[in-house]
Amino acid sequence: MSVRDQVLDYPIPNDAALDPPAEWAELRSTCPVAHVRLPSGDQATLLTRYDDVRAVLADPRFTRRLTAPDAARLSAEGGGVFSGEFAQIIPDGGEEHQHWRRLVGKWFTAKRMAALRPRMARIAEDLIDELVERGAPADLKADLGFPLPVFVICEMLGVPADDRDRFSYWSDTLLNLTRYGQDEIEAAQGEFFAYMSDLLAAKRREPGEDLLSELIAVGVPEDGGLSDLQILVTGMGLLVAGHETTANMIGKMVAMLLADRTRWESLLADPSLIRTAVEESLRLDSNSGFGLPRYLREETEVSGTVLPRGTTVVCSMAAANRDEDVFDAAGEMDLRRSPNPHLAFGAGAHSCLGQALARTELQVVLEVLLRRLPSLELAVPVAELERVEGLAVGGLATVPVRW
Repeated sequence: MSVRDQVLDYPIPNDAALDPPAEWAELRSTCPVAHVRLPSGDQATLLTRYDDVRAVLADPRFTRRLTAPDAARLSAEGGGVFSGEFAQIIPDGGEEHQHWRRLVGKWFTAKRMAALRPRMARIAEDLIDELVERGAPADLKADLGFPLPVFVICEMLGVPADDRDRFSYWSDTLLNLTRYGQDEIEAAQGEFFAYMSDLLAAKRREPGEDLLSELIAVGVPEDGGLSDLQILVTGMGLLVAGHETTANMIGKMVAMLLADRTRWESLLADPSLIRTAVEESLRLDSNSGFGLPRYLREETEVSGTVLPRGTTVVCSMAAANRDEDVFDAAGEMDLRRSPNPHLAFGAGAHSCLGQALARTELQVVLEVLLRRLPSLELAVPVAELERVEGLAVGGLATVPVRW
């Protein structure tokens, strides 16, 4: 049966750690606006073509109001990072959203990231020292991919990095699709909320030189600042986004580059390719997670299909990034690909606020790894790499390496 004639389960099941599900190519060519069944059992519309995904992400008619009564629930438990009550506290659109982005975004400029670069490199060096001391084989995700972005985002926010294991668990519950039950999710989110409340109270008493202290210093909304609740939820959101996605991407990027070792050799021979190699890894990542859901508040047409008001649309940036109409040899990894207008960070007013941070971390990790561990290789066959399951983010469970 063709994909046109069925309602696919979404996320589309896929055992391959680094390769896309076969259905993506068929969906792009024959059924770019497809019906899918979410983990909750609710139906949604899946978009897989580059032009459609880009247009929808930039279109203000497609909102993040996934708590609307007729919006599809992503997971049976509801809530979570896309549709929980916390998701509604940050303004969704218009001038309010732009104001929030301006206040928070100045901490994530390319200029600030360039200034942070030596500190990131130092952290990477220290983590690799520890990894080498423990000896091969090692899990690159646990030993480098996870701790590096956590240390960086904790320093930026002024949060104790010693609590990182708790953050990891709390983040996972916020990103739940099928892994956790309702009671566990509510308890974890309550703990996370209480933790951030206590942290902000401490910063009011003793401000530091960090993002959360500065947001408090701006003042209340009447003074052009954010409410206490908005600052708290911003802190929670940045902590989740600042470590989950990049931690997973570091592991996937290194695995992709080592899966065909001629890629790693190319970077050793010409480190100037690191920047374009990072962008190509982001584009080719077929295991990036759920994609971005949007709720349609008025009837709209996409690719010749009329979508009624109340439709929940899922934009698969990962499928769109392999669109042959946009990228030559889209299924191939070209470390020199430029330009590379991939959609890994979204598009439009809601494109990823932390993309300069993520790019810088990925580049720094690659620079330090190539210099320190040039003989790095996967310690298991690619076929044995396992995906992270049950969460809205994609990743590899472990990335076993030796050198």
